[in-house]
Amino acid sequence: MKLEGGMVYRPFSLMPILGEDLLSDRFTQMDKLFSRITGAKPISEFPSYDLKKKGKERFELIVSVPGYRKEELDISLLSDRLLIKGTVSSSVSSPKEEVSFKWLHRGIERKNFSISFDLDHKIRINHSALKDGLLVLDFSYEIPEREKPRKISIDHGS
Repeated sequence: MKLEGGMVYRPFSLMPILGEDLLSDRFTQMDKLFSRITGAKPISEFPSYDLKKKGKERFELIVSVPGYRKEELDISLLSDRLLIKGTVSSSVSSPKEEVSFKWLHRGIERKNFSISFDLDHKIRINHSALKDGLLVLDFSYEIPEREKPRKISIDHGS
């Protein structure tokens, strides 16, 4: 974002810890390669997420949390670090139900997770909502008054 006087403010950083760096990307590629060779399931990048820019200073983080209830999710912010935790409190099916059927395939992951993001101090989280297996967080980018450029008037000398 460009302000008067050519001063530039860059948009907030919402990158997951160990998520988008070169080492993490290489690890993901190696994990997928070994999974293809061995037939083992890769270590997942769970949960998956999307990040949208919705206008000049609004953003939306969408985290895929299928099967999680509101009570199983926790969102906290400490020192510009956003932490989203999911804690599975019970199985999707009860032990009594599992006696009446046999799993043929179980591909929907439901496990404890934790994902964190470093936020710029100019980010404000407006609200969050859980709908259709998606946790949606609405953000805005706000420059504090003390960080905005301001004009200083010059008085005539006496």
